[in-house]
Amino acid sequence: LAPVHAGRFVVHGHHDRARIPPNKLGIEIEAALAFGTGHHGTTRGCLLLLDHVLKAHRPARVLDLGSGTGVLAIAAAKGLRRDVLASDIDARSVVVANENAGLNGVGNLVDSVCATGFSAPQIRQRAPFDLILANILANPLRQLAPAMARHLAPSAHLILSGLLPHQAASVVASYRAADIVLLRRIEIDDWSSLLMRRMG
Repeated sequence: LAPVHAGRFVVHGHHDRARIPPNKLGIEIEAALAFGTGHHGTTRGCLLLLDHVLKAHRPARVLDLGSGTGVLAIAAAKGLRRDVLASDIDARSVVVANENAGLNGVGNLVDSVCATGFSAPQIRQRAPFDLILANILANPLRQLAPAMARHLAPSAHLILSGLLPHQAASVVASYRAADIVLLRRIEIDDWSSLLMRRMG
């Protein structure tokens, strides 16, 4: 698979490790059992929105909810050089995400835990978050809107993906009801990714 470029991030396989430009942040991911090689439109959308956020902000507390292979958590850790919490409902994904964090030199920054939604004690201990990334699916994202609001700090950012374009409006409406507003929407390969912010 060819490297995927998304802002300052480049997701690549082992064979392209030496070809990453020095001004880019390389994220090495091999196709594994867990979802997320970086080639999916949702992952690219999230990386582009993350790059946009990091140009103006330095969130101190970051959560990657539904992290899969850990691509977004690794990108946030590399971009910020700060601790990032990652969670997934699939135990195998948690193992893969921790392995990938180590492979990418941020094993000391990425803490990956197995959890459904916000149920893990590690999530409750670290909340509220300044940035949450959630690349999952429309229905769980809609259901999580009230909990997401409770776990976000005032004016915190939220990056959502895993949405088909026709699903985006209903997700935006669910979050608006929780005082979280849309800042930016991008579409890649028929998938929508949203950048949102909690008001007040």
